Amino acid sequence: MTVRIGIVGYGNLGQGVESAIQQNEDMQLVGVFTRRDPATVKTHTGVPVYGIDDALQMTDKIDVMILCGGSANDLPEQTPWLAQYFNVIDSFDTHAKIPEHFDRVDQASQKNQKIAIISVGWDPGLFSLNRLMGMAILPAGHDYTFWGKGISQGHSDAIRGIAGVKDARQYTIPVDAALERVRRGENPELTTREKHQRECFVVAEDGADLERITEEIKTMPNYFADYETTVHFISAEELARDHAGIPHGGIVFHTGTTGFTQQNQHVIEYRLQLASNPEFTASVLVAYARAAYRLHQEGQCGCKTVLDIAPAYLHPASAAELRRNLL
Repeated sequence: MTVRIGIVGYGNLGQGVESAIQQNEDMQLVGVFTRRDPATVKTHTGVPVYGIDDALQMTDKIDVMILCGGSANDLPEQTPWLAQYFNVIDSFDTHAKIPEHFDRVDQASQKNQKIAIISVGWDPGLFSLNRLMGMAILPAGHDYTFWGKGISQGHSDAIRGIAGVKDARQYTIPVDAALERVRRGENPELTTREKHQRECFVVAEDGADLERITEEIKTMPNYFADYETTVHFISAEELARDHAGIPHGGIVFHTGTTGFTQQNQHVIEYRLQLASNPEFTASVLVAYARAAYRLHQEGQCGCKTVLDIAPAYLHPASAAELRRNLL
């Protein structure tokens, strides 16, 4: 079995998918599709680059198309469009809009009996699976999700939008005291400020009012106003040297009780510590591309999420091998 893959979008995530495919012997990258001039895009592995409109000429050459655009503007349009013609995977991560996105993609993928798997990644994605498992196993319990330590692209962009800011990185950091209370099984009611703090590294323009920038960051609604926020002003050289990566991660907890008097306390903890957020997310997308291919081979169609996919579909080994080696 060789799964022929196409990539739509060639930013950090698309390049991560290209890299991940090299680690999977049953995958073959056919091409990259971009809205840019293909002549200006050079891939790491030398695979061809096409204009995105050329994709429809290659429906017989690609088994699964992995969509690597953004959730705000790209995926709401690209996923339903391409799901009419290809089996597709996307990483749509606007949690509140997932049901709406699912319905649109499901309708599109049914037209030509294609498989679409949406919202694939680690949150939504692997964290979603772990929340489900915790709730199913310990129904008398509580869920907690902590993100970080890691760079938030959206919050970094928000800082860069402030007058006088040349560049910035923002780290989301779990509060250690809150983590330990959950680990002890206290089942605390935690406010936003008690769960996470935000640390900002800012390169300011020459002569900029640093006090004003700091105040604008700390009071920015929906981003920083509800958090304990620290602002550091550093040079562009320091930012490039110390904050060039895209790390992230987080922890999902589920605490619950069992017993006739609920006397026994249990804690489930699932943790990710990622040196490269896009490269790890890309690796998850590639595993689910294998699942999409297998589901389509079985004659299934329509839209699915990680909650619908049996784990065995993700692994290249046969069911017999998995039973022998992993159970």
